[in-house]
Amino acid sequence: MKTKNISKTVLVLLLAVVFNNEITAQSAKASKKITQDISYYRVSEVTPPLVEVVYGKPQKNRKKIFGKSVAYDKVWITGADKITKVKFYQDVLFGNVKVSAGTYALLTIPGKKEWKIILSDNLDINDVSQYFPVFDVARITIPSNKAKKIKKFSIGFKGKKDIVQMVLGWGSTRVEIPITIKSKELYANL
Repeated sequence: MKTKNISKTVLVLLLAVVFNNEITAQSAKASKKITQDISYYRVSEVTPPLVEVVYGKPQKNRKKIFGKSVAYDKVWITGADKITKVKFYQDVLFGNVKVSAGTYALLTIPGKKEWKIILSDNLDINDVSQYFPVFDVARITIPSNKAKKIKKFSIGFKGKKDIVQMVLGWGSTRVEIPITIKSKELYANL
């Protein structure tokens, strides 16, 4: 009886190792198309960053991205491979929500005309199944716009001094997230 149980256990462990290797090999092949990128917002080239974003940069492999490769009205990790992380070096207004300095996971829910943008303080998210709204720090809704097509998903910044837009772009879709960066003294007046 013990021999049968030991044999079953060994067989289960062997199958787990084999299937795990196949999954890892598939992930490695898929990740060759994904690069990590980092984007900073600084007031000037010589000042320290005020915002830092680290994200996976998937490439466009279909004509239509949003609504196909990335589903509408479903949580997306906003990039590829790993969760996108945003670090604010000081307190900000994220849309109209006060957010303390710190590092957050950036998730989105793309829609046809508008997106929900989410900051979560749960940084241990590897895919959307590990996202739980209870950890949301901010959730805002932003309209999406059309622009010149780009092949790789990108995050950048535009604006000046204390008012900036974090721009998410892929294909012909652009989403501009307003971020207001003020000194702590000004926050007392909000």
